[in-house]
Amino acid sequence: MTILLFILGVLFVAIGIAVSIALHEVGHLLPAKAFKVRVTQYMIGFGPTVFSRTRGETEYGFKALPLGGYVSMVGMFPPNKEDEGEVRRSSTGMFQQLATEARQAETDRLVEGDEDRVFYKLPVYKRIIIMLGGPFMNLLIGTVLFAVLLMGFGTAQTTTTLAEVNKCVITAEQQADTGQTECTEADPAAPAYAAGLLPGDTITVFDGKQVSSWEELSGWIREAAGRTVPLTYERDGVERQTSITPLLTERPVVGDDGAAQTDDDGNYVTREVGFIGVGAEQTLVRQSAGAVLPAVGENLANIAGVVVNLPQRLVDVAQAAFSSEPRDPNGPMSVVGVGRIAGEISSQEVIPAADRVASLVGLVASVNLALFVFNLIPLLPLDGGHVAGALWEGLRRRVAKLFHRPDPGPFDMAKMLPVTYAVAVLLMGMGALLIYADIVKPVSLFN
Repeated sequence: MTILLFILGVLFVAIGIAVSIALHEVGHLLPAKAFKVRVTQYMIGFGPTVFSRTRGETEYGFKALPLGGYVSMVGMFPPNKEDEGEVRRSSTGMFQQLATEARQAETDRLVEGDEDRVFYKLPVYKRIIIMLGGPFMNLLIGTVLFAVLLMGFGTAQTTTTLAEVNKCVITAEQQADTGQTECTEADPAAPAYAAGLLPGDTITVFDGKQVSSWEELSGWIREAAGRTVPLTYERDGVERQTSITPLLTERPVVGDDGAAQTDDDGNYVTREVGFIGVGAEQTLVRQSAGAVLPAVGENLANIAGVVVNLPQRLVDVAQAAFSSEPRDPNGPMSVVGVGRIAGEISSQEVIPAADRVASLVGLVASVNLALFVFNLIPLLPLDGGHVAGALWEGLRRRVAKLFHRPDPGPFDMAKMLPVTYAVAVLLMGMGALLIYADIVKPVSLFN
């Protein structure tokens, strides 16, 4: 059963990513057709064609390698006067030849009536709309999925209901020095256990103050170390009273991500606070529509941080893949790693089914936001590279008009082919590294 659930999780995310890629290309296709550009192909995948069907002037189909997709429009490169006659021989002759061949290939695809339907003749703003259509489709998908996640399933929030009550207090030093995890007669009783609290109890009043959240209660407990305070709790629908004395003890400092913080030597950072020895239950709480955009914005900021530091992140991945160093769970990963995470989540039968589905929806949503951010990088062959080229053309024409100079004409994107090929090679290398790392040292959520 576990293997079947693992496979179902992988399939869920694989289909989600495939649909996201298809809709990304639809984001390019629709405005291109709306602006009367002739679109010759709409393809999902790369390599040999597996299946295709022509509707009107466009061939729709699937390629053998489902690693992306593309929309092919005529007239991506403008003609260039330098292409007339023999190509100049120079140190950059090879690059000029590449540009010439690319322009010729574009010219060969033109048919009668294409004169005013080529991409490069569109106004700058229309070209930007076409190229941004794909990334913004991913942004829309990610936003909708986050709305489903937050408003439909909810987010995990800690409640004031107790999930566990420790019988004794084991200090951080004991755990570090001896590895002790079980209580002995020499260990003091945990305050909550001594006060008679049990798992399933809900704390309602602490030291005469009504409890509204676990964060609020935790703060009061930390501040009440050494004082005996009254406490009200609910058990089986009946309110009960007791008193409790939080113990002053060293506890690990927990960061915003919920993980215990460590110093440069790998030791836990601790501080003395009040402690009663309990763990709280978590439950999914549905959010309002107003929580969606802030959550999307926070995820976009986190993804942008990863992209900005991508070279260093890739170095870290390589070091982890080829050494005994641990893998950063917040670092980049390939579709193989995403699929493995999806399988792990799906196969955790101890987690409620609704929580697992919510996690998978959130995973697909995050992938779409990552596609949005990544495709905005202003380098060819990414969509952001085409946008940058269109903006540069618009700037050149405005400057020329301002200084009463001749119109410089469309920016020749064919001249950027060397950059395109270099970036494509880097992307393939990055993909190969991440796939290798996800196989030999995968990120795991449950280790």
